[in-house]
Amino acid sequence: MSIFRRPDYKSDATQFIDQLKAQRPELEEQQRAGRALLWDKQVDRKIWGDYRDAQVAQKPYPYQTNAD
Repeated sequence: MSIFRRPDYKSDATQFIDQLKAQRPELEEQQRAGRALLWDKQVDRKIWGDYRDAQVAQKPYPYQTNAD
């Protein structure tokens, strides 16, 4: 056993979150719904590939003028 282990310690933040989830059991489902709304999107691989193919390579130093 480690001398640094605190077996029954819970931080204030962890206690707050546990208490909040106990009071509002629907909270986690609402979080998942919000994440799905903003982040979990289906990616069309063909359109994304077309976008990547259409990009123009940037010059190594964009401020350099063509003094040829």
